[in-house]
Amino acid sequence: MPHSLKTTLLAGVLALAPLSAAAESVYDYGLPELGSGGTSVSGGEEFRLGRAWLRQFRAQTQSWHDPIAQAYIESLIARLLPYSEIGDTRLIVTLVDIRLLNAFAVPGGVIGVNAGLFTFAADKDAFASVLAHELGHLSQRHYARRMQRLEETQLPTMAAMLASMVIAAGGGGSAGVAAMMGTQAAFMQDQLAYSRRFEQEADRVGLEAMASAGLDPQAMPEMFRAMQRLTNLQGGNPPEFLLTHPVTESRVSDTQARADQLTARGAATDAADGESAYAMVRARALLELNRSNPSLAMAQLRQDEAPKIALRYLEALTAAQRGDTDTALETLDALARQMPNLSMIPASAAEVALDAGRRDAALKRAERILRLSPGYLPAQMVRAEVLLQDAPAEAFEVLRDMSQSESENPHVFTLLAEAAGRSGHTAWGLLARAEQLQLTGHIDHAIEQLEVAEDAATQANDFVMASRIQERREEYLEYRETLREF
Repeated sequence: MPHSLKTTLLAGVLALAPLSAAAESVYDYGLPELGSGGTSVSGGEEFRLGRAWLRQFRAQTQSWHDPIAQAYIESLIARLLPYSEIGDTRLIVTLVDIRLLNAFAVPGGVIGVNAGLFTFAADKDAFASVLAHELGHLSQRHYARRMQRLEETQLPTMAAMLASMVIAAGGGGSAGVAAMMGTQAAFMQDQLAYSRRFEQEADRVGLEAMASAGLDPQAMPEMFRAMQRLTNLQGGNPPEFLLTHPVTESRVSDTQARADQLTARGAATDAADGESAYAMVRARALLELNRSNPSLAMAQLRQDEAPKIALRYLEALTAAQRGDTDTALETLDALARQMPNLSMIPASAAEVALDAGRRDAALKRAERILRLSPGYLPAQMVRAEVLLQDAPAEAFEVLRDMSQSESENPHVFTLLAEAAGRSGHTAWGLLARAEQLQLTGHIDHAIEQLEVAEDAATQANDFVMASRIQERREEYLEYRETLREF
């Protein structure tokens, strides 16, 4: 593992240390509680390292920014979470714009999903089985337990392991493993690969969670077999998921035996809507991965016999992509009437209208959704982006409120920085930009930005704001110096 990568990861941890009493006074002044984290999630150091890992991962990979897909995956995790033996439910989902088949869990409650997982998982239960397995790893604290078995259970050891995962989880694959060659190769590979016992524990927890959530536990062994077949088709080159989650015949047999003893309890009443919703999100992922040739996305859906509504949904998105906005909106409106309970359909129409420059129509559509589902993020984002263009002062208020609930969403702070700048809240805009920088792993630039923000507040004679920003900056510096002493 390159030493610079480890150093970069450690430097990013500073954004995750708990806020001091002084920083809490910043929150009282109206600033969002940014980059903070308690010490109760999977242990304090584990939590902070996980969040630091996420920031460095964002800095080195291409994020898949899709609020509709994000909201869907989060809802599926929320369905599994009560049955996954996880004490604290403050998880973060990050989406990666990469074709490789992978999902991963990182200490401290970070769940990562590659867009490529959608290409492989043809139905909702198959996709959920991977999420359930990753939640199982988190609930059993497998990273921390592995560290306890090492001779030196020091924080930098876990940091080194997580730094290598930036490469492997980010699509490095065999290249990522190759980067770990050298004197530490055997050690690092051992850390990236779970033990057989840990895999079985994660399978058990995942299967129980699926059954309790009304999902088919048979999907997990079927998914493992499909991955084995893919490995054989690729000449023994396994997908990224299997590099850290090796599947053996005995493991498949064990998972099958456990699944045979379970049934989906309280069969879900949203079976039809559930499969259609998954198929539509899958259509979004396939289109993202095949933007230069949308016909490949359609071919994949047809091959897997996706619901007809998903095919029409993809047709609408493809029409919008080629500039045929009217056809796209007409199709989406018809689908929304057919399935009125799926907010993602009218939200998709609002996004299409926004992308086509029809801001009035986009705002009306978004606000209609928010009257029924006030917290639905895709509609909130459309509304915020329209207001940013037409009413920046109102956008500033909306986005400042959103930053409280979306404190790990870099895009919210990007918009907030712009809204603040356009509405005359200069210091706020600089602060929001600093938070966007620290969320994406650029902590040195974030500190520099806070210095500029403090000067702006001072020049505006807003000494209370300047003092609060100074306290935030001092915390950042303290965190960085502490980490450099490791």
